[in-house]
Parts: sequence; C-alpha cells; structure tokens
Amino acid sequence: MAQVQRMSRLMVKTLRDDPADAETLSHKLLVRAGYVRRNSAGIWTWLPLGKKVLDNISRVVREEMDAIGAQEVLLPALLPKEPYEASARWEEYGDLLFRLKDRKGGEYLLGPTHEEIFTLVVKDQVASYKDLPVMLYQIQTKYRDEARPRSGVLRGREFQMKDSYSFDTTDEGLAESYALHRAAYQKIFARLGLDYRIVSAVSGAMGGSASEEFLAPAAAGEDTFVDCPSCDYAANTEAVTFALKPVDGSGVGPVEELDTPDTPTIETLAEHLGVPASATLKNLLVKVDGEIVAVGVPGNREVDLGKLGEHLAPAVVELVTAEDFEGRGDLVRGYVGPQGLEKVRYIADPRVAPGTAWITGANKVNTHAKNVVAGRDFEVDDYLDVVVVEEGDPCPKCGTGLKLDRAIEIGHIFQLGRKYADTFQLDVLGQQGKPVRVTMGSYGIGVSRAVAALAEQSADEQGLCWPKEIAPADVHVVAAGKALQTELALDVSEKLGAAGVRVLVDDRAGVSPGVKFTDAELIGVPKILVAGRRSAEGVLELKDRRTGEREELTVDEAIARLTA
Repeated sequence: MAQVQRMSRLMVKTLRDDPADAETLSHKLLVRAGYVRRNSAGIWTWLPLGKKVLDNISRVVREEMDAIGAQEVLLPALLPKEPYEASARWEEYGDLLFRLKDRKGGEYLLGPTHEEIFTLVVKDQVASYKDLPVMLYQIQTKYRDEARPRSGVLRGREFQMKDSYSFDTTDEGLAESYALHRAAYQKIFARLGLDYRIVSAVSGAMGGSASEEFLAPAAAGEDTFVDCPSCDYAANTEAVTFALKPVDGSGVGPVEELDTPDTPTIETLAEHLGVPASATLKNLLVKVDGEIVAVGVPGNREVDLGKLGEHLAPAVVELVTAEDFEGRGDLVRGYVGPQGLEKVRYIADPRVAPGTAWITGANKVNTHAKNVVAGRDFEVDDYLDVVVVEEGDPCPKCGTGLKLDRAIEIGHIFQLGRKYADTFQLDVLGQQGKPVRVTMGSYGIGVSRAVAALAEQSADEQGLCWPKEIAPADVHVVAAGKALQTELALDVSEKLGAAGVRVLVDDRAGVSPGVKFTDAELIGVPKILVAGRRSAEGVLELKDRRTGEREELTVDEAIARLTA
C-alpha cells in the first residue's frame, strides 16, 4: 500500500512567476513548484514535496552504501573546537566556519565536515587490526558560512550531505575501500538519473593524495572542468597538468635592456614593442604566509590564484599591496623580472621551461629586458601548474585540444592517507603485536545539491521533470472537471495506491483544469493521469511528462500500465 496524497490537503503553493532573486533554473523552479522556501540568505525550508525528493535521494544513497558494507551512524553537528584546532583546520577554514561559544566560554563550531570526529570515534571503538577494515557513513546537516550564498539550494550555508570514511591498516586496503566507494557512487548517480563525469581533482583543505570529483554538467555549475574529445581524460581545471619540456636555449643572445617608457602592463609592453603577449613573461607578486613570492607565467596567460592556493595549502596566499614595495629596491612595480630578484622565491608555470627566452621586466623603472633565458639568467625554485586553463590547451594524456564545460560538483572522494590518523595517533594492534597506524579515505555526496543538479539537468520549459526513482510520486492524477471527474480520479488513485503506486492526486475544488494542468507540468511527476472529458466512459488519458506522449486507457488498463 503506497501513499495517496491529495492536493486539497497538501501544503503546496505554486507560483506563476520566477522569484525576483533567482538566477538559476533550479532556484526558479524549486521555489515556483512549492518544493522549497527561503528563510534567509543560504538557509532553506524543505516543504512536503521537496522533503520527499530529498528523502528519496537519501534512500538511494543509503541502499548503495549499505550494499558495500558501510555502517550508518549519526554524529553531532555542534562540535568542540579542540579536534579542529589539532588538525589546523580551525584556522585553515577561516571565515567559512560558523563559530560560537557556550555560556561558559567554551568554543564550538557547526560542522562543515567530520574527518576529525570520525577519527576520534574509531580511536575510541577500535583496538585491533581484527576490527578493520571498517566503513562508516552519515547523512547529516553541514554548515559553511558562504560569503555569497546563491543559486538556491545549490550553494547554501546549511545543506544535507552524505559523508563516509574508511579505515584500513594498509595502503592496499585503502585502495580497495576507495574502489568500493567509487563503484557505489557510479550506481547511486545512475539510479538518480544524473548525467555525470568522473574527473581528477585536488584535495584542498581535505588533505590526502588521490582525489576524484563527480561532476554533473550544467549551465548553472560553479565548477569548470576539461574534457578531452579524443581520449578518456577529464579533470577539474585545478588538477590539469602541463608537461615540463626543456628546450635548447644555447642560441639565444645575451640579455639586452630595452627602453620601454610607460609600459607597466603586458598589454602596453606588447603594443610598444610590437610583439605578441606570448613573447613576454608576466611576473605576479603574491604573499605566501606573509613572504613575497614571484610567480612567472607567459604574458598571454593568467595566474589561477585558486590553483596556486591549492598547490601551496595550507599556506595563505594573497596579492601584494603598494606597501609591500616600500624598502624593496629590487621590486620595481610594473617592471619586475626574475633575474636579479633578491631573496624572493620564484615559482613558474611549466610553460616557462628551461631554455625558453622571454621579454620581461629589468627591475628598473621604464625598462625591460629581452633574451632572458630560464635556467641561464634566472633559476626557478618550483615548477607548478598555475595558469588558468583555456579551451584548446593540450590534453596531458594525448595532446588533443581540451574542451571546457561547466558542472555542479555532486560528489568527491579522497584517499586521505594518514593525515588525520597522525594528528590523533590512530593506531591499532597489528598482526605482529605492534602498533600500526591506520590509513583513511573520505567520501562525500551533496544530497541537497543533487536535488538542484537533477532539476538543472532534467527540467524543460514547462517545469520540473523528475526521474521516477526520486520523484515525489509515481503518478500525478488530475481531476479535470467537476464531481464526476473528481470521483473517478479519487477512485483510480485509491486503486493505484493499493497496488503500491505512489500517487499525487489533484482533487482541489474551485481550481480550473488549466491551472491543474500547468501545476502538474511544473511539479514534474513522471506520469500524469487525467480524468477528463471521457470520464463518464471510464476512460483516462495517460501522459508521459518527459516525452509528452499521450494515450487513452480504461481504469484497468491504466492501473496495469502504471504497475507494470
């Protein structure tokens, strides 16, 4: 027996117009169709229809996590400061953390993620290698103090997330746990009906080594990823690499200074000399934990500060200010070159390979230098991929020009290794009777974000169009008329419910058929069954919400079709 939900008793208020503050399709439709309502910036109420979709996604996630042997727990959202201070993430997360104090002055946070707490739980509960491996998960409310929450439930300050953690005694065991989660994620997203890509990623504040993201391509996506049209390579732009290829610079003449008045930018320099920007070397000055660092990239490329920050994490990276040039005669604003820099760490993109020659600043006002060769006239302390990836950049795997696309991150998996086990000394007694340090994996799925991703990918001009697995009902029955149609609609709804079909029936009195049809399209249940003009004959119209295909069926035929 499945639920029959009558719209005459359902708390749902649909809207004809888009909310004034809505920018993305999912934001507009989830509000208009009565799934969510905004409480304040980044904080949302899930109304009955929205809660059903949210719960259906959670159910699919639970089923697949249980299938790989993971065990569900529920940790607190209100967490003490000390574990996050021990891992350094109390500081690393910065303003993203919601911090608070209790009446006694004790400091707490609202959990953005739970690696520290899960590690402590296992430390308390597990003593021997015989107790491992173990995989734990929860579906929990998370909190991040986003500076600009936007796009509805896509980027909120409070959100639903599944996070799971694996604990093994060996790296081989971690690889197996990682593979189990990866396969489970593929099953989860396939069941949810999401179009997704698995891409190489960076670990960021999570720490660890191997890392992959599950991205749902969508115009509203805040992540940019690259996809190779010729091979299977795909990666978050922050994870794209460029091979270091030294060249023979022995034929380049000596460094020659050039008089270049009023040319402090790449654009003015290239125009003055009549050369392409790609012939110049851009040197961006940043501060890394307060120390000035120079970053060199070809003049026609931009430095990806996010990418740079990921490479240098947990160090804090920020741009220099005018005050930072004071008392530094070797740093001439607008005319910095890597040759002659004093006590400045020099990072370069691999495109600034040994042997390449450049036009760059001469560390003198209104002066540049040409024939400045990497490895001859200046040394690079560290080569890091730091440029903004562009369409057509070579694929690291096969060399074909890459394609750029937007996507929503719906999942992320990490091989954390022993970062948190080291912090909290998570050891178990090994087979040889000696302590063994545990190794960990961390695996997340954005449950509430998946709702928005599905809305973005599956909606059409009429409204939402949910896959059956997560829709709030299997069929939306519409009584398109008065007493006779309503009676037939309620009768067939009860029969469908008794047969195990989840039913949403529009039995609202005083609402025109046109409004009911519009709402049915907007709400997006996969099948729409209409009791209309042929109700007296016991004939209904069944419509497929996605394809628009219609057919007339008797009550028995409709029940048979919808229960098949």
